[in-house]
Amino acid sequence: MSRKGRAAWTGWGFLSPFLAVFALVFAAPIGYALYLSLFRRQMVGGNSFVGLDNYARALGDDQFWAGVGRVGLFLVVQVPIMLGLALFIALALDSGRVHGMGFFRISIFMPYAVPGVVAALMWGFMYGERFGLVGNINDAFGVSVPDPLRSDFVLAAIGNIVTWEFVGYNMLIMYAALRVIDPALYEAARIDGAGQWRIVGAIKLPAIRGALVIATIFSIIGSFQLFNEPSILQALSPNYISTSYTPNLYAYSLSFAGQQYNYSAAIAIIMGVLTMIVAYAVQLRGMRRED
Repeated sequence: MSRKGRAAWTGWGFLSPFLAVFALVFAAPIGYALYLSLFRRQMVGGNSFVGLDNYARALGDDQFWAGVGRVGLFLVVQVPIMLGLALFIALALDSGRVHGMGFFRISIFMPYAVPGVVAALMWGFMYGERFGLVGNINDAFGVSVPDPLRSDFVLAAIGNIVTWEFVGYNMLIMYAALRVIDPALYEAARIDGAGQWRIVGAIKLPAIRGALVIATIFSIIGSFQLFNEPSILQALSPNYISTSYTPNLYAYSLSFAGQQYNYSAAIAIIMGVLTMIVAYAVQLRGMRRED
């Protein structure tokens, strides 16, 4: 075997562990879900091939689209707020004017280390009108703070939990991008008479545009995958968080409670494709602006 051939096989040898894990934990589950989505379990005769009937049923399912609309609203409102807070904190840390910067940075990032289930349980306890922080405030001050777990506020309550969890993670992405900017650019801008806001708008924001796009894509994916928070809070607010509150919760309920594995797989595939389209559109827009 020639040296070039040996080098090619060596490269594939280094790649083989990743390819094996990729096939096992990513490609195989998706392939199996696609396979399941093409069948329907019958009362008599077991699974029967139905083609795209499960997809047609999902596209006409009002509960499914209500969940999609809910996570869409969540994405449009919560993601800009979370990323705006993360950007503000990253800029404040990068300015060097924050006292105790190391402690402040760790404090902001710390909620990301809390597991999502634990965070939802903790905030669910604080939201409790009878036993939690809201109830204690009502009793102590004789006021009537609106119940965060009512239908009018429950999506905002979930958004608050997610923001608390991930603002530090997004802050770290942006702060890392800010730290690699050449300080000479700041010096040149100050010599030209640029103030802090001008430096932010003309140097810092354009320089971290790639990091902003990445954080936005991650946040979009996370919004469409919303599951932990509504699933945990459902026990505290069963009248307002239904089993179809989000598409992922709907698919989970169909599969594990309703035994409708095939239909659940079709919903999961549709949500995966929808998430991919939206994330790819955002990526293309971000790359176009960068060019």
